Amino acid sequence: MSQGGSIVSGVAGRYATALFELAVEANSVDSISADLDRFEALIAESADLARLVRVPVFTAEQQLNAITAVLEKAGIGGWAGKFIRLVASKRRLFLIHEIIKAYKALVAESRGIVRAEVTVAEEPSAKVLEDIKTALKSAANGGEIVLDVRVDPAILGGLVVKLGSRMVDASLRYKLNSIRLALKEVG
Repeated sequence: MSQGGSIVSGVAGRYATALFELAVEANSVDSISADLDRFEALIAESADLARLVRVPVFTAEQQLNAITAVLEKAGIGGWAGKFIRLVASKRRLFLIHEIIKAYKALVAESRGIVRAEVTVAEEPSAKVLEDIKTALKSAANGGEIVLDVRVDPAILGGLVVKLGSRMVDASLRYKLNSIRLALKEVG
């Protein structure tokens, strides 16, 4: 089904691949994605739930009971609910963020969507974002580009682009550091 090794790896990748393959068979890719997004939002909203997820001091039974209650209250059922409960019962809840991220990557890959991380010094205009997408489209073999834009004034200017395993640093900070190193070598 998927080329799992290409974009996901490790335990989280194996769980995500299994869920993705199940979702494709059940024709539930979008509904599972929506439920996983809701579950991540719940974690972000609740410090107690975030602690339950990331701290491994709770037993599998405690995690499963707590997660079951949270899922029922949130109305997250179906395959996503079963999957999250399975992860809790196997004491792998601390991996849920990585699993969800890997699942989303598999969904995007199956749809020909390529995610690119772009770091800029200040908020870019819509025209600049469109120019970046156009430039990246050829590098992504014509796939649809989705940009994750991050503003980091520390790069001073320019941009840093990560597309898959490739990274291009065209920031002013990088260029100034290169000049500084070149001057040290000369003098």
